[in-house]
Amino acid sequence: MRLQQYLEDMLEDYVLHPILTIWRFGVLALIFLPLIITAPAVFMGKRIPELHDERSGTIWWYRLLVRHMEMAGPTFIKLSQWAASRSDIFPKQLCTMLSKLHNQVDPHSIRHTRRTIEAAFGGRKLEDIFDEFIETPLGIGAIAQVYRGRLKPGIALHFEPDEQTEDASKESVLGKLTSVAKVTKTPPSERKEKRLKTEVAIKVLHPKVARTVERDLAIMRFFAQLIHRIPGMRWISLPDQVAMFGEMMREQLDLRIEARNLETFQRNFRDRYTVTFPTPLIQFATKEMLIEEFVDALPLKTYLQNGAGPFDLKIADIGLDGFLRMLIFDNFVHADLHPGNIFVRFYNPSANNFFKQIIARIRGGAHESMSHVDEATMRLRAVPKGDKEAWEQELEDLYNEGFRPQVVFIDAGLVSELSDKNRRDFLDLFHALAEFDGYRAGELMIERCRSPQSVLDGERFALRMQKLIMSVKSTAMSLGKIKIAELLSEVMHMVRTHHVPMEGDFANVVISILILEGIGRQLNPNIDLFKTALPILRQLGRQDGGRGVVEGVRDLPGGGGWWIKMWFLLEARQWAHETIESTTTVDRHLDVLLHPAI
Repeated sequence: MRLQQYLEDMLEDYVLHPILTIWRFGVLALIFLPLIITAPAVFMGKRIPELHDERSGTIWWYRLLVRHMEMAGPTFIKLSQWAASRSDIFPKQLCTMLSKLHNQVDPHSIRHTRRTIEAAFGGRKLEDIFDEFIETPLGIGAIAQVYRGRLKPGIALHFEPDEQTEDASKESVLGKLTSVAKVTKTPPSERKEKRLKTEVAIKVLHPKVARTVERDLAIMRFFAQLIHRIPGMRWISLPDQVAMFGEMMREQLDLRIEARNLETFQRNFRDRYTVTFPTPLIQFATKEMLIEEFVDALPLKTYLQNGAGPFDLKIADIGLDGFLRMLIFDNFVHADLHPGNIFVRFYNPSANNFFKQIIARIRGGAHESMSHVDEATMRLRAVPKGDKEAWEQELEDLYNEGFRPQVVFIDAGLVSELSDKNRRDFLDLFHALAEFDGYRAGELMIERCRSPQSVLDGERFALRMQKLIMSVKSTAMSLGKIKIAELLSEVMHMVRTHHVPMEGDFANVVISILILEGIGRQLNPNIDLFKTALPILRQLGRQDGGRGVVEGVRDLPGGGGWWIKMWFLLEARQWAHETIESTTTVDRHLDVLLHPAI
């Protein structure tokens, strides 16, 4: 048997794989040949100011590119989605159009899904795992599709990671099932149980998608090396970009990574009631399958389209606050934030539940006491589609009844963590920005990019950064008027124009801020990123009686004085705004008293 397996692997790796790669190359050549032939169209037509001043021929060619990327399959769909987030490399209009690309992927068979799930549970039949399994997929992505089901109660029990044995990750699935059975017999006083709803979402990878991706990456690496030899294209460093994209794809092809990410996010947000993540069934996660708690909530895009009524401001603040906490406190940031991966549900923290929440926190169960979560979602789903008045009235009723929003982030396969070097570079850059030294910020961006020698007119780039930052300084006490997304978009445009290649981690953080502030402003046009950051700075200051500030700034440039200065500026601005608002309110009351209506 071992010899047979060895021969099969040799045949696959050294005969079939090269032949199929060459075949795939031919297929891709046919798909992309029309794009090469029509490329001169980008120089034709009049410029259109409202489309980032691109020519009409360029817009036509971009549309053609999007269609052909969809035709090329899962790897190129993911490549398009990744490219849409890199406005530091690609034109803004192209990024906008790529971001609207749709997954044109046929669903795989239920037979493959059944085989994958049963293999993950050690050969158990699907009927022995689920009380109900809906065979029509909830969603079909480029590399996986998602189903909904209801687990049998014995399978649905989920326990804290610290109850697992050291070798739990190495156990067979049958061993894990036996372990769960043993744990459930343990007296309640001797164990700490975490309940999981039986309603779950099941994500299953498409068959042979990993092999297809590897072939596509091999082809991409070949062409990246060719393009890198062109002098004007070296600044992009395409081989490095393809390597980064390849690593991102491999992470998404192993669903155990997503399960671990969800656990980390849950641990980081265990005391933050307004943001949550689905609970994964970590014991049964495999490379090809992941089961997680089904999120009974409405997608954020529903509220962006119909409005969130009295919850507009709160939802915007919760989303932005959650992201800033990931960035500042955790250095573990969800790297695929868009409206499709953000859901909103509501809970009703009644007086009785408030005390239950305190008790739950003491016992370690932060979210168990939330009540009526499903009720609010069901009521909103029952509103007739298109009846905006009924929608707004239902939201108003929920608000008056005491319901509050909770934001749920899903699809956590991609995360960003700044390495020690990138974190140091980030802090140095933040230092320069906090001192409003735009010229120094520009110099740092050039010095610490991947290829400083490829930068075009670095002096002018630094001067443009100085001009941009000085415009911010002139409105330092009214930062709410500054649209951070527009500011960062301008920086990305400058980076692309002057060929200053950004690190992928930096780009991910910047793009996440662009997306979230854009979403936030749809809900709250006056959203203030700096005001949202202020409570986080205050919490940092409260940690361990103020030692959090020392711990947080001791390794920063300048001994942290600039950080405290920024904090002081934000506190002063907040105090000024509150004073002005209070004065305005007093003046209004005095005006009513002195000039009563007749």
